[in-house]
Amino acid sequence: MPAKMWNVQIEITEVDRLTKAEARLLGKDSEALVGQGTARCNPSDENVPSIGDELASARALSDLSHQLLHAAAMDIESHTHQRVQRLSV
Repeated sequence: MPAKMWNVQIEITEVDRLTKAEARLLGKDSEALVGQGTARCNPSDENVPSIGDELASARALSDLSHQLLHAAAMDIESHTHQRVQRLSV
């Protein structure tokens, strides 16, 4: 069986001291999953955009991960007709 390839594309936008990231799962056959994440620089902290990029991206990936777990749980339940008790990262 050939290997499957899923990719995640992260788009980062910065406005002033707010960074937003969107993590989009590409290559999965079903509906598109998109995770959202933000980071805001405290006004008293030095503005280091790369740190905001990292935080917002990590939060977007975490959101995407939770959505993927939820989708897996729904798929398990539809096949087994039983409620999933525990499913974690």
